[in-house]
Amino acid sequence: MSATLREVAARAGVSIRTVSNVVTGSPKVSVETRRRVQEILDEMGYQPNHVARTLRNGRSGLIALVLPELDVPYFAELTRAVIERAARSGYTVVIDQTDGDPQRERDLVTRGSRAALFDGLIFSPIGLGEADLADRPSKTPVVLLGEREIGRSLDHVVIDNVAAARLATQHLASIGRRRIAAIGHQSDEMHQTARLRTRGYLEALAAAGLAPEERLMRGVQFFHRADGAAAMAGLLALDEPPDAVFCYNDLLALGALREILRRGLRVPKDIALVGFDDIEDGRYATPSLTTIAPDKAQIARLAVDLLLRRLDGDTTPPVELSADFSLIVRESTTG
Repeated sequence: MSATLREVAARAGVSIRTVSNVVTGSPKVSVETRRRVQEILDEMGYQPNHVARTLRNGRSGLIALVLPELDVPYFAELTRAVIERAARSGYTVVIDQTDGDPQRERDLVTRGSRAALFDGLIFSPIGLGEADLADRPSKTPVVLLGEREIGRSLDHVVIDNVAAARLATQHLASIGRRRIAAIGHQSDEMHQTARLRTRGYLEALAAAGLAPEERLMRGVQFFHRADGAAAMAGLLALDEPPDAVFCYNDLLALGALREILRRGLRVPKDIALVGFDDIEDGRYATPSLTTIAPDKAQIARLAVDLLLRRLDGDTTPPVELSADFSLIVRESTTG
């Protein structure tokens, strides 16, 4: 039979409450105590009774992960990381898709009855603004993902898109490219991620002493492969095509790569290519894709742990946390 919290506490020489905090992932335990208690939990084969716990706490044991699109590989990989992190604390993750529809997002996070099904939400909005979230009647804890600038009314996990795009573009300049194009710009208010990446791209050009050219900056409707291929076709039709392209996600880069190769050009000799997201498909492309890699495991950990803190009664002011990113150099810029 599984050991009880009381038995684990006696063995570890701590209180039952301390063991419970370790099991639930509460931050109220020191690193050394957490390590020692976890070792004893593992040795004694402790298995938490999640059903009993949720009944005691009046909770469902469910967390909603609300995303704009489920068929985008980045979100699929992030979902896996969130599920794994939540499971360690005994929570089940339910996935919902909004397609970026403001009304669907508003219903879920502000007044929809469906939100009452969940103990908390991890939410990547596209269509909502600060006014939609500031006066929510629902008290369900929410942690936001992504780069929507919607005030400080909720906890928020982001990456520095400006710095990441700047790093990608600087890499292309550092390998001697001088006509550096960008694929992915979106100017409307809903697409702040694209606007931030454009800003980083322009900052890197300025730092390298390169003048931006409007015709090298290609807008897209969606961050999909077909949009990347179409934008690349337009760039290749120029009298002076680019010798490098920064794409605002890996799907755009994969579409661009297909179009370049279809024209009989070489990557990276004729055109170097950098993407963003480090999805698995990019690692297995030919050539493999240089990309910006957000730390998806860290994003998931920060978001889930923030949500659990709120569920444990933390009432401190909302925080914005930045996750790490790195440049992964592969064959599309060095092959």
